[in-house]
Amino acid sequence: MNHPSTTTPIAALRTFVIRFAELLARHPDEPTILREGGALLGQLVSQDDWLPDEYAQPDPDFYRQYLLHADSAQRFSVVSFVWGPGQLTPIHDHTVWGLIGMLRGAETSQPYALDASSGIRMAGEAVRLTPGQVEAVSPTVGDVHRVSNAYDDRVSISIHVYGANIGAVNRNVYTDEGARKPFVSGYHNTTLPNIWDLSKELKKQ
Repeated sequence: MNHPSTTTPIAALRTFVIRFAELLARHPDEPTILREGGALLGQLVSQDDWLPDEYAQPDPDFYRQYLLHADSAQRFSVVSFVWGPGQLTPIHDHTVWGLIGMLRGAETSQPYALDASSGIRMAGEAVRLTPGQVEAVSPTVGDVHRVSNAYDDRVSISIHVYGANIGAVNRNVYTDEGARKPFVSGYHNTTLPNIWDLSKELKKQ
């Protein structure tokens, strides 16, 4: 399939969305989605000139979650996570597959496992993501973690792709003792980047 020209920065996101939708249209199994989708996300985060500034703004108190695209059938969503210096999430799950690609800075992901006796426990070493790297999460490969900005003096940004409209998914956060609390994350933005305006590309043809 021919894809639109990529002569403007936002076209990188448009091309990613089109190719990811094509991947899902083939109805692959989850390992294929994580492998091939992870490669697509790796290509997207290998360049750092396409994310509009309004979806890269930190908050002084808490990390921000900006929706960049939601598939019309809610098969997947693309989100930018913006971490202020030293910010971190609670321990949480996703309940669907997800891919995390590092765009700027670095983040640390500490995996956890639910334990019948203790409630919750750390599961292995923390993973550090740097620009261009991609990590997968899902109930089948490991779904519970706590994520933090690896830096105390700068903003970090990661691009996430989930197998649902993640801001509307019923999920859980956990205390260090394993107590569970349901939550729905929502999004911080009320507008989306316009990835479908092809007028500049068409004028150059």
